[in-house]
Amino acid sequence: MARHRFSSDEERGLWARVEALWRLAAAQDRAGVVAALHPDFSGWVTGQPEPHDRAAAIASVGPSCPRVLSYELRPLGIAIFDGKVGVAHYTYVAEVESGVNGARTVSGRWSEVYLRQEEQWAMISVSGGPDGQR
Repeated sequence: MARHRFSSDEERGLWARVEALWRLAAAQDRAGVVAALHPDFSGWVTGQPEPHDRAAAIASVGPSCPRVLSYELRPLGIAIFDGKVGVAHYTYVAEVESGVNGARTVSGRWSEVYLRQEEQWAMISVSGGPDGQR
């Protein structure tokens, strides 16, 4: 599938939010992630037995989790509904810490849902994760 071509400033703004969240996660900026997630956030990572809540999403960027060393994102679809709800579909390839002085490459896909609140996109849900997991 071809890379998504943004057709509006709204779409570009939502994609900028997606990229900003990846930067926050890579920096393990918990405060930034807390501010970016809706209080009632709910997500489901491929391969996990059940959905997770906001606390689990925040914990996933904590110091006890492997760091994201580098990444590349590829937008595949962006949709904005009534200027209030946005959906971003994309693939990623990331280099992630693995063991002492090691790294591994992980690729996957996400579908993320956002709600615009006070001119800011708050993530309300996510689904997806690493390729090859069920």
